[in-house]
Amino acid sequence: MAGHSQFKNIMHRKGAQDAKRAKQFAKVIRELTVAARSGLPDPSSNPRLRAAIVAAREVNMPKDNVDRAIKKATGTAGGEDYVEVRYEGYGPAGVAVIVEGLTDNRNRTASDVRAAFSKYGGSMGETNSVSFMFRRLGVITYPASVASEDDMLEAAIEAGAENVVSNGTTHEITCEVESFFAVRDSLEPKFGEPESAKLDWRPENTVMLDEDKATSVFKLLDVLEDNDDVQNVYANFDLPDDLAEKLSS
Repeated sequence: MAGHSQFKNIMHRKGAQDAKRAKQFAKVIRELTVAARSGLPDPSSNPRLRAAIVAAREVNMPKDNVDRAIKKATGTAGGEDYVEVRYEGYGPAGVAVIVEGLTDNRNRTASDVRAAFSKYGGSMGETNSVSFMFRRLGVITYPASVASEDDMLEAAIEAGAENVVSNGTTHEITCEVESFFAVRDSLEPKFGEPESAKLDWRPENTVMLDEDKATSVFKLLDVLEDNDDVQNVYANFDLPDDLAEKLSS
């Protein structure tokens, strides 16, 4: 549970990013494409595709768009071929950054990410240069209304989860990556489809930022997130509550 509250501090940035609907849809379509090609086009038989469809619902993508993306990915026309990439480095104030992407041109994406690090006061490192400072986890989120804290904790532990953090709004279930799909599939019959189900990088330690440093870090993260080839950006910073509230307003 330690460190969970630190993640509320970056949610305002994700909210702003989600407002760019067309760009958000494009990122989800890439994940749907890769997921559909990684197995059967039937979500009941393809756990990654099922997770991608949940992600599409999170950004309110119409079902027709989802169906078209899956059909295009698995049809004879083929469409773009995307490969998964990951970049790591340090941003301003020594903040560790992990960038995950899906690209049809590795050289272009690597060049763009490296340029962003350089321009905004950071430096891109080698693979695994900062990921050792994070834990890779499965994260499943349900509304608090679906179950009591005790019932959710009991069900999650029985399903193989590692921990549950409940508040007045949500239950957040975390588990090992290897158990992610099994835990999610065990909880769905009891509580329905989750609000969110994804793999996440959670930092073991964080860097506390003041307003000037936070502004510099956010410039880098916003540029990275705005890149069409970038799917997710993770960083190990924390903010005082008053500053997080100020920056989110």
